[in-house]
Amino acid sequence: MTSVRPDPAVPTATYRLQLQPDFPFTAAAAAVPYLASLGVSHLHLSPVLEAVPGSAHGYDVVDHARVRDELGGEEGLRALARTAREHGLGLVVDIVPNHMAMSPRHNHALWEVLREGPKSPYARWFDIDWEAQDGQVLLPVLGGPLGSVVDELRVDGDVLRYYDHAFPLREGTEELPLPQLLDAQWYRPVWWRLARTELNYRRFFSISELIGVRVEDPEVFEATHAKILQLLREGVVDGLRVDHPDGLADPDAYLARLHEATGGRWTVVEKILADGEPLPASWPVAGTTGYDALRHIDGLFTDPAGCGELLGLYRRFASPQTDRGGDWAATVRRAAYKVLTHELATEVDRLTRAAVKVCATAPDPALRDRAPWALRTALQELLVRLEVYRPYTSGDPALIVTEDAAAEARGAFAVPEEAGAVDVVRDLVLGRAGAGPEQVEFFTRFAQTSSALRAKSVEDTAFYRYVPLLSANEVGGDPGSPSVSPDDFHAYCARVQRDWPATGTVVSTHDTKRSADVRAALAVLTECPGRWADLLADVTHAEESVPDAQLAWAAWQTVFGLGPADAERVQQALLKHVREAGLFTSWTEQEPAYEEAVAAFVAAGPCGVPAEHVAALRGALEPHIRANVLGTALVHLTMPGVPDVYQGTESEYLALVDPDNRRPVRYPPEDPGDKGALTEAALRLRARRPAAFGDAATYTPLTAEGPAAEHCLAFARSGEVVTAVTRLSLRLAEAGGWRDTLLPLPPGRWSDVLAPERKFTGHARVEELFARQPVVLLERVDEG
Repeated sequence: MTSVRPDPAVPTATYRLQLQPDFPFTAAAAAVPYLASLGVSHLHLSPVLEAVPGSAHGYDVVDHARVRDELGGEEGLRALARTAREHGLGLVVDIVPNHMAMSPRHNHALWEVLREGPKSPYARWFDIDWEAQDGQVLLPVLGGPLGSVVDELRVDGDVLRYYDHAFPLREGTEELPLPQLLDAQWYRPVWWRLARTELNYRRFFSISELIGVRVEDPEVFEATHAKILQLLREGVVDGLRVDHPDGLADPDAYLARLHEATGGRWTVVEKILADGEPLPASWPVAGTTGYDALRHIDGLFTDPAGCGELLGLYRRFASPQTDRGGDWAATVRRAAYKVLTHELATEVDRLTRAAVKVCATAPDPALRDRAPWALRTALQELLVRLEVYRPYTSGDPALIVTEDAAAEARGAFAVPEEAGAVDVVRDLVLGRAGAGPEQVEFFTRFAQTSSALRAKSVEDTAFYRYVPLLSANEVGGDPGSPSVSPDDFHAYCARVQRDWPATGTVVSTHDTKRSADVRAALAVLTECPGRWADLLADVTHAEESVPDAQLAWAAWQTVFGLGPADAERVQQALLKHVREAGLFTSWTEQEPAYEEAVAAFVAAGPCGVPAEHVAALRGALEPHIRANVLGTALVHLTMPGVPDVYQGTESEYLALVDPDNRRPVRYPPEDPGDKGALTEAALRLRARRPAAFGDAATYTPLTAEGPAAEHCLAFARSGEVVTAVTRLSLRLAEAGGWRDTLLPLPPGRWSDVLAPERKFTGHARVEELFARQPVVLLERVDEG
């Protein structure tokens, strides 16, 4: 199926800026001259619409009709656009169609729904199950059960207040005694812990502070997109990044409507693709935001043999249980079960009710007489076996909800006849039970639940439990198989150039758990697992108070990847790590004693005197870390697609998980270094030769010849540009270096972009190509 292509106004490269009150539009405008000099074509802005006051990210939108005042308002955005235009730059903006902030006092639409109930004209905006909770919206905001905090609730005119929370009172209820007043509202304030099982509105993943928006409704789409569409029409904004389309009821229809409304502007979607999973070809977008590219780039610099050795060492060191960090697939499965029965229990309840409704009203007798518990069990067993974020009607769901998965799911039932519930649920997912409103409702809920489950169980749980190689635990990554061969990389790039040549590519984002430079350092450990084991032996002592060995392994890798850093940054990242892992403490069931032990261990060990051993090893491996850093950067900037450079990453950028990676950066950087020079050279080359990288460009693998050929990854773009990088440089050095390895160049005479006096032609000696740096970017200078 041929994919639908957007309007040809495609960026050559974008630069992501994290806007926040401490970095508003004026700060972005001040950075424009520098950013334009880098060679990017567009600034990529985080969400710009009105958000919860003080928000450091902007994804908690409260008003789609206004540009955020704290950033400088609409005039500030227009002024930024004018400044950008003066320097030849456009703007790409991040939009958030899936959810809004669950903050009634800031969110007018939500305020009106809570005041007027389902008859409010805004009621269609939100995905609320009015049939549940006796027709009241459950608000999980109280610090304890109602009886223990009732004295902290107070009526203030026509407003109910609870500390910083404010809620509208239903007309005519202001004078009622408090118990009756609460019963008379269209909402019910409850203890926050009830959100897990009782909530009756769709959330973003399991975040109760973000309520789902029904953009599948044309009126809601118009209302929530009017301002962005106006900014597009008036030339203030040129393109869009769509946040989390998997959470929508009907991503296919939404993207088609968005494409029509924007006139086909360049748009990319934050879609996480599993290994081998294609982006739906019918989507009228330029492609993804680029996590699939990140996985392939990182994999190039990860040694497959060393990964296996590192895994064995990790298992001996930490002795993790198989399904709690010892085996990747088992760890994901166990995490998925926990998420379904805990964080997403209310979503599973609603999905089960949808299945029960279909079965109860189905004309097909085969669907009748299915107990709710059996349908729930079947749903859970199938959901935990999905290996993608969600099935799509535009694809083939049978390839996602496989017969093998169904066979395994049936094993959860003791009575074979009751196991028939699995076949019922699978038929519903595959659309074999009809396409009526109830069936569509079920499929929609199943798809939305699956995407939330995948995000919570993999990214937010398993990534923090299975930790043999932290660089592999990245959004869109596959920690169970982190290495990518050159052949697989080339095949991926060929597919991208053929099918999605204007897709986004990234290596660092506001959501990556570690920046590309941190991951590049960690990848070197796959080339020397024995040295890593020796290091741990040096820094680990039996008498030390280590909270748990899995955490210790991850903590030492964290400081190795990050390098010298403020201890507070490491402490906060590791506190988040153990809470996300949920093995000994969590966000909702915190264990102070364990968390104090973690803090003490980190202070005394990874951030204490023993860290000198880590610094020594990092220093010894610095040439190989540098090779990975530069190789990652150059491949990213010259492979098929539109590279997005995250703020500050044009030079060395060492950051951990958010909020560490969202700190404001300096413009220009104090010391851009080798990476800065390489990034600028590659971006300017893309701007100078856009046709070499665009829709009609070509991608040609170049194969080195000789004893170290496997360590040279090279490709040509449109016969005009050649990229060559060193991979697994430590293994290369141990094997004796490049020796007589040659790289056959395409016809023509080639100049080193960073050192134009260096010229090459024909079969170039790789040792000479890499004489200056472990990477080289060549530009054809003539046909001679």
